[in-house]
Amino acid sequence: MSLDTTEYLNMAKAQITTPQGLQVKIEGTPAEITAVVHDLETKSKRSTPERRRRNVKPGRVLLGDLIGSLIDGGFFKKPRDLGAIRSSLAEMGHHYPVTTLSPIMLRLVRRRSLRRIKEQKRWVYVH
Repeated sequence: MSLDTTEYLNMAKAQITTPQGLQVKIEGTPAEITAVVHDLETKSKRSTPERRRRNVKPGRVLLGDLIGSLIDGGFFKKPRDLGAIRSSLAEMGHHYPVTTLSPIMLRLVRRRSLRRIKEQKRWVYVH
C-alpha cells in the first residue's frame, strides 16, 4: 500500500480506552477514526446491559427485612401460619394482606431460611 504525501499529512492518530479497559490505538484519516469510535461506542452500549435498580426510597422498610427480623428474634421457633405472621407484623405497625405475605414466605422457604410444614390442611413456617 502506497501513500502519497497529501494523504500522509492528513493522517491522524488516536488512543482510546473503552469503559471495559480495552485500549485501542488507531491511525488513519479523521473520517476513519470517527467511524471506528462510533462503532466502538455502539458496540459497548449493546454489550453492557444496564442493571435495573429497585425504586426503593431511602429509609423504607422492606417486607423481607421485617420477616428477617422476626426470624432473628426467634418468632419462628414455634410453627406459625400466615395469620400469625400478619398479626405480628401488624403489632410492629406494618400492615400487609396475607396475599402479599405468601410469596415472600415461599421465597424464604426456597432460600432455606425457613421450613414449611403442612398441619391440619394449612401451611405453617418454622425456623
